[in-house]
Amino acid sequence: MDSQRTDSPPIEAVPMEPGHMPAEADEIQASIRNASTGQAPRGAKEPITAEPERTEYLLITGMSGAGRSTVADALEDAGWYVIDNMPPSLLAESPSALGTIGVPPYRVALVVGRGGGARIDDLLNSLQLLRSSGHPVKLLYLDAPDEVLIRRFEGTRRRHPMSAVEPGMKIQEAIADERRMLEPVKDVADIVIESGELNVNQLRSRIIEIFRAGIGGALQVTIMSFGFKYGVPLDADMVFDCRFLPNPYWVEELKNLTGVDDPVKDYVLGGAAARDLLGRIDDLFRFVLPLYLQEGKSYITLAIGCTGGKHRSVVIAQELSGRMRDLGVEVGVLHRDIKR
Repeated sequence: MDSQRTDSPPIEAVPMEPGHMPAEADEIQASIRNASTGQAPRGAKEPITAEPERTEYLLITGMSGAGRSTVADALEDAGWYVIDNMPPSLLAESPSALGTIGVPPYRVALVVGRGGGARIDDLLNSLQLLRSSGHPVKLLYLDAPDEVLIRRFEGTRRRHPMSAVEPGMKIQEAIADERRMLEPVKDVADIVIESGELNVNQLRSRIIEIFRAGIGGALQVTIMSFGFKYGVPLDADMVFDCRFLPNPYWVEELKNLTGVDDPVKDYVLGGAAARDLLGRIDDLFRFVLPLYLQEGKSYITLAIGCTGGKHRSVVIAQELSGRMRDLGVEVGVLHRDIKR
């Protein structure tokens, strides 16, 4: 987005009566209902919790050390039936096997690929077979930069699973081999989450926000604030830079506050540029949302960045979340760097 445009007047916020929504918002909500396989949201603050008609399957895979155990624990806490270290060759048999335990669980998470590359080659074929069973299926891929994965393995002194395939392999070589092997899987993943800059609690929170309603509900949006000095989120669908806004960091009484504090919020939103930015992002989202839905996209991540991720990006992320909830969109907010 070009913050220097001068060929159009600033977009001013139009006050609306409580409970009133423009016709365009009604159309977007209709798109959400039409694209959803579950019950459409009645309001922005009411997540979908209805039980699906068919068992939903979430396959969890990705780079070793990227957080599969954390994700599995979070899903279990959120009410999912979790099966760890699932051999890919058995994926297609999951519906019939789970039927033998009585009433099958409504939401099943299958962690695959934990044993290294020897048993993951047939994952794509098994995924296709599972999808042909008629059940809703999503593939979640977890990733992190090489240097982060190396640091995590060295910190825990655990052996990389690829070492079981080729004993004596160095950690750098094991990570490189696994990344090459999993590249086709990442290419077909429905959701990719980069965990390199997320701590355990942040990763848990993001998983719960995305999957608390299952995988067959309405479109779900994550708005993430971040600091450019700590790196751009690699799994973002859209990235917006708000570093052109006045920086509260240089105001002595605001320096040690964050964007969730009212004085910082008032400072950032007090300028016309911030209101203009919000209006333009809002317009862009209203344009792309129906197109995303037509393509079958269920999860969108918007990243809002400033220098340190504590002030401006936090304010803009909070404001955007409110606007999107007015459209009936499931919204989760993550302030990645607010505590750094």
